[in-house]
Amino acid sequence: MPITLLWAVDVYGRVYSLSTAGQRWVRADDLLLELKRVTAGKGRCWGIGCDHHIYLNIMPSETSIRYREETYENQRWNPVDGFTDVLLPTDRWPWSDVTGMNPQPLHSFQLPSRSWDWEGDWYVDQSCGEPSQTGGWEYAVDFPANFSPDKKWNSCVRRRRWIRYRRYTAQGTWAKIPLDNPKKPPLPLCDICCGGWEMSDQSGRYPYLWGVSQQGQVWFREGIHPRVPEGTSWEEVEVPKEVAQLSAGPGDLLWVLLWDGNLLVRTGLSLDSPTGTSWLEVESPSKEVEALHVAVGVSVVWVVTKDYKVWFRRGVNSHNPCGSGWISIGGEMMMVDVGLNDQVWAVGEDRGLYFRMGVTQAEPSGNGWIPVSAQWGTNKELIPPRDECEFSGYLTETSHGSAPSGTDSDSELGPTNSEHSATPILEAAAPSIVPLGGDDTSARPQEVKEPSSASQQDAPKAFIPASDSFINSLVSDRDRISTTQPSITAAEMSQENSVEMPPAPVLPTLPATGHDVPFMNVDLEGVGAARSAQAAGRSLSDVLGTLENSQGIREEDGPVWAWVSGGGCDVDASSRISWLSSTGPLNSSLSLTPVQSAAWSEQPQKQQHQEITRKPLERSNSVWVRKGTLRWWRDWKPQRWVDVGVALEQSTKSDGKKDSIFFVYYTQYDEKKYLQVFINEVTALVPVLQDCHYTFAVYTAERTKQRWPLILAAPSEKEMNDWLDLLSDCCCEWRGIAGAPTRQALWSTTSKGDIMVHEPPLTLEAAAHPMACDLMFWRQIPGHLRCVESNSLGLVWGIGWDGAAWVYSGSFGRQPSSVNPEIHLQTDVRSVHVYENQRWNPMTGYTDKGLPTDRPMWSDESGLKECTKGSTHPPTPQWSWVSEWAVDFSVPGGTDKEGWQYAADFPTTFHGHKTMKDFVRRRRWTRRCKITVRGPWKMVPPIHLSDISLMPCLAQSKMEQVPVWALSDKGDVLCRLGVSPQNPAGSSWLHVGTDQPFKSISIGGANQVWAIARDGAVFYRGSVSPQNPAGECWYHIPSPPRQNLRQLSVGRTSVFAVDDNGNLWYRQGLTPSYPQGSAWELISNNVTKVSVGPLDQVWIIADGVPGFPTETPGSVCHRLGVGPMAPKGLSWDYGIGGGWEHISVRGNSTEPLRGPVPPPGGPSRSPALQRPAAQVNGSAVCV
Repeated sequence: MPITLLWAVDVYGRVYSLSTAGQRWVRADDLLLELKRVTAGKGRCWGIGCDHHIYLNIMPSETSIRYREETYENQRWNPVDGFTDVLLPTDRWPWSDVTGMNPQPLHSFQLPSRSWDWEGDWYVDQSCGEPSQTGGWEYAVDFPANFSPDKKWNSCVRRRRWIRYRRYTAQGTWAKIPLDNPKKPPLPLCDICCGGWEMSDQSGRYPYLWGVSQQGQVWFREGIHPRVPEGTSWEEVEVPKEVAQLSAGPGDLLWVLLWDGNLLVRTGLSLDSPTGTSWLEVESPSKEVEALHVAVGVSVVWVVTKDYKVWFRRGVNSHNPCGSGWISIGGEMMMVDVGLNDQVWAVGEDRGLYFRMGVTQAEPSGNGWIPVSAQWGTNKELIPPRDECEFSGYLTETSHGSAPSGTDSDSELGPTNSEHSATPILEAAAPSIVPLGGDDTSARPQEVKEPSSASQQDAPKAFIPASDSFINSLVSDRDRISTTQPSITAAEMSQENSVEMPPAPVLPTLPATGHDVPFMNVDLEGVGAARSAQAAGRSLSDVLGTLENSQGIREEDGPVWAWVSGGGCDVDASSRISWLSSTGPLNSSLSLTPVQSAAWSEQPQKQQHQEITRKPLERSNSVWVRKGTLRWWRDWKPQRWVDVGVALEQSTKSDGKKDSIFFVYYTQYDEKKYLQVFINEVTALVPVLQDCHYTFAVYTAERTKQRWPLILAAPSEKEMNDWLDLLSDCCCEWRGIAGAPTRQALWSTTSKGDIMVHEPPLTLEAAAHPMACDLMFWRQIPGHLRCVESNSLGLVWGIGWDGAAWVYSGSFGRQPSSVNPEIHLQTDVRSVHVYENQRWNPMTGYTDKGLPTDRPMWSDESGLKECTKGSTHPPTPQWSWVSEWAVDFSVPGGTDKEGWQYAADFPTTFHGHKTMKDFVRRRRWTRRCKITVRGPWKMVPPIHLSDISLMPCLAQSKMEQVPVWALSDKGDVLCRLGVSPQNPAGSSWLHVGTDQPFKSISIGGANQVWAIARDGAVFYRGSVSPQNPAGECWYHIPSPPRQNLRQLSVGRTSVFAVDDNGNLWYRQGLTPSYPQGSAWELISNNVTKVSVGPLDQVWIIADGVPGFPTETPGSVCHRLGVGPMAPKGLSWDYGIGGGWEHISVRGNSTEPLRGPVPPPGGPSRSPALQRPAAQVNGSAVCV
């Protein structure tokens, strides 16, 4: 790691540097130099002097800074004198720049400042041609034209270049930047900041310099270049309000602090536009307290408010320079500075220097403050020696870099009587304070001779001017109660031994006034008095007496810090720096005060030297970030994959609550933009099938309404699973969901085979104001199934795509492990189909040459997408082929001996035999693929199933055996025996006889068993009871007119069915005495699957959503208005969708609240069907 410097300024304007390879503060060589503030960058440091000039210190390097001055000598040929410097009136100047527009005679070149020296005299550049022949001249026909070293017969003009080098000689010293005269002089400046050397577009650029004048104007230093480190001139940047302070990061971030305490953010910063384009205002972190100081880095923003509280800005990025919210960070600081690698330095309220520990890209807010403990002077004392303080009736000096403030004055000095000093010690020794380790020996207080009273009276008081207006504003903004204390003699003190003394007398300080003035002075004589008293260990009377006659602070006592700049200090969380090797972090919720330091010194030595390797037990707010790169399916047309950067930012409050935001950063037309998704708004994280990528979709309520989820793709399966696990864990943690799904959970599967679970709230089935369907949160359960059925006793069965039956083993885990005995290997096999299409023509018969309007000759089932055997892949990369392509003869409708199906045209109904009117044909090719996962599912061999149903019941129901009915893949009806919560897999299958194969079966309340045969006929099983689980006989139920039913679901008292055309039917007239019902009533269309729960609630998988024709089929929908008086419901509430395959609500027996429920804010999301209006006396009313 290269050696870099940390720069700091004390309240006297003295400048110090601390090397990462050293252990001692080094003062600037120029002892007369007094700076107010400094701002450091890579290899350089700028400062504002007390004389209002700008100073620059360039770090010494092996490569010198040289600048080449050049000018051109121009001549024209005439017949009398030949080539001469007498030019035509329209020609360029005799001495000019390369363009000829500006005159540049040799005597006009001056050194820009005293920091430059000429290396030599002017000389001719003879790099073109032979020097002895050309003399450095270039010839041309006229000005301006292309010059060449060859003289021709028509060469009428010539030029040659003169060169002179100047060298920058002020490296390693503080050099004054010369004053220039722009249109509006920027001086005097009150703040400067350099940055921009790591622009997002290009790294390693030279820095930019920004300044703020006392009038609140913002200025930009132009012309800064590696060969021109001082720059050339100032350019004013328009601002809407007066600015007090600004901060520029190494990248393209610039924040300014306004006089009113709010903040402005500069947007549009780039290499082409270094001053940006516009301003955006950001409110102060606290409405009651104005902001006092701002500091920015590459992607972080820190702010200090006037109550010395530290704040961190969330979500800051070059795509989102304004960020998304404020996080309170513990500690009381006067100013902060963000250096390289976004490391944070600060000046504490005690005027000590601090470093933010644990700042990384993953945790940009860090986890604690530690002091900068470097050596000072010729002795080997550390600054600040936090752990070398002793408390024996009075306090010793706690920090060479500390100055008492009005707030801490109550605790810095105490009475000499140890009996009366117990109170401040107990207050300081709070259990949340983490001690700092240090040396075994304590620093001895230096003996200070008592000056005579006469000398004290004659000696003038030391008046110390402050060099920084920032500190004056801090002091003046504090609400101090300054009480004048009379001088107390030793006799008076002895008389007060028997009198109870105040626990913490207030140190008298001069009242600070005029905090609105930009610059003023601070009287620091009270600081010197406290220092001298603590160093000598005097009594309280001596201290109070010395406050009136102090002589100021000596340089040997160590600096009282006012400013720090780490922009040139290259450290990070893993750096091994000797002066940052504290054994434990300062608790970030408290500032370090002298009383606390003294209390810590009383702790056992063993505890002081114990190495603390873990984070502090009690932490303040912090921010954790996970960044990465993914691909994003763009929201607008033309839709395509775009490479984006993503970041998950999680803030943790002191009470343990977490709040997370997911960012997506992209660029559109060279403009940086971003999307943000609040984790508390995420409703589902679902892997999806798209272009054979490792793709997943992020749903929110708003995106569910728009039917456009955030679709992202990862480069590998592991990275996709990592992001899904991370986002899902954050969602579940915020919602308080952990462990296995509850017995009342809603289960669902996607067309990809993923298993999703929703924990229903009490308002999900409320009659008045049910929970909106698009607000439901779905989480993924490990495994892979085609359908899942459950009931409220905790029994969950599933069927894979290959027909294998699985039972849920009750475990839950995002990362299944083979160590858990309830986690099993689960395999699933499914078939992938492509269709070969042909058309008949009279010459060649059936051929693959179709009409221009025909479907592709190799396509999917719909014929809309071309799918060949070579271009068709498994559904996702997790699948692998286990067979070759083969003709599928088990196609609905039948095939001929070659697997062909025939029809009159595309698309019509196909049949398995050829007729005279059949001009097109197709056949299906199939190939099997396999997936292997781990999940909490146990296989139930040996029969493969096509449908399954568990009897719904209430949660408080008691049943020895739970009825489970199923259909085999051949259409046989089966009844599972021995199923119970203790034995969810049951013991054996009982075959129930039928006359024909079935395709759907369902059991409802009171052992009602309904089934649908493959020909569409409906049957009811009679006499089913716990004593006779298989029943006695089948009763035929008439189907709806001219409709074939394909799936049904039976609830507690209602039966719903779906036909082949997607229509939903309700069975009327069901009574206990006549359970078969009387007739079918059409409810809705656009339905794929239906599920009726134990409360007769109705949920479906809709084929599509009205108004969104391009959405992938399969959306979850909830029937609203279902109740005892309206079992058919009133309307649909559309929820999450696009690729949902199955849903089961038969486990949700949570009855809604019966009391009045306040309506949700805003208009109704799913209004009931409008009833017709009747005319009454000419007015329309609802009936």
